[in-house]
Amino acid sequence: MIIVPVKEGESIDRALKRYKRKYEKTGVVRELRARQQFTKPSVIKRAQMMKAIYVQKLRQAEESM
Repeated sequence: MIIVPVKEGESIDRALKRYKRKYEKTGVVRELRARQQFTKPSVIKRAQMMKAIYVQKLRQAEESM
């Protein structure tokens, strides 16, 4: 359970913004979406490899310019 203490004189909007930020950092939504569908470890590894190759190509292109 996420607890966000509201300081005296603090607006509800600011407290709500802090709550949302804490909620995002916990990764609840990301975990929920990941658990909705099983992905084989080999597929995850392949996706990570493709992402690494893509990032490496971007960095090489940036260095060459």
